[in-house]
Amino acid sequence: MRLQFFAVCAMTLGVALLQGCTGGDGNLRRGDVPVDDISIGADQRGADGRGTEWGGANLQDEFAGRPIKELLTDQNSPLSRQVFYFEFNSAELSAEDRDALATHARFLNSRRDVALILEGHADERGSREYNLALGERRAKVIERVLSLQGVTIDQIQVISFGEERPDAHGHDEESWRLNRRVKLLYTGY
Repeated sequence: MRLQFFAVCAMTLGVALLQGCTGGDGNLRRGDVPVDDISIGADQRGADGRGTEWGGANLQDEFAGRPIKELLTDQNSPLSRQVFYFEFNSAELSAEDRDALATHARFLNSRRDVALILEGHADERGSREYNLALGERRAKVIERVLSLQGVTIDQIQVISFGEERPDAHGHDEESWRLNRRVKLLYTGY
């Protein structure tokens, strides 16, 4: 009898807690949680979350009419920036980096046949294992930013080279700065 009383009290308390958590918003179904979309580029999407994209073709394609190789190599193209640098022992992107990646995301969303390899790198300081993990973390941060903007996971491959493929071979701050990077390599075009 006493066990039944506690079970009824626990159930009543659980129901009361669930009702209190719904917040009384009539637009929500039971179990839904209101979420503000503050992802990068959220202000550019329409009500359906797809923006100006329809069936894989961007209606306002800023990249139309130019060969992909030209877009990637022309220094005046926003896609020419294909290397992103990181601070020591960090995998954080700056606001400028996120803006540049938003352009890459728009391009990849308009060209679903194009794929991207993200090469993560680190400087020579730290163990080989640590640097491989750090290079992967850096590449995965960029992968996450791109995927939050609609780039499909099938279009992205992450590889970490750690300290194994330095761009600069010196043993000073400038060389280390140049080696802490993620390089974007476009394929499939």
